[in-house]
Amino acid sequence: MDADVTDPAVLRLASPVSPSDGPRLCAELTRLAAAGATEIVCDVSALHAPQLAAVDALSRLRLTARRTGCHLRLRHPTPQLRALLELTGLAEPLGL
Repeated sequence: MDADVTDPAVLRLASPVSPSDGPRLCAELTRLAAAGATEIVCDVSALHAPQLAAVDALSRLRLTARRTGCHLRLRHPTPQLRALLELTGLAEPLGL
């Protein structure tokens, strides 16, 4: 994961995402929001074989963004990630 503090701030997720990554990613999003970011772009183009851990992390990021008053937007989701988000009912809340 790599973060860029420009506005919009960018979080980059790459495979593999483990279940323990969610809290760390949310802490990074909170840090970006505290630094003044109002929009967070989550670049997910490198999530090549997304698993449920990635979906869980994205769901947590969405909730954290709402709590901090930021808007979260996904950039370049793969067709596999889109399908997984559709199956879990998270495509619409994540803006797809």
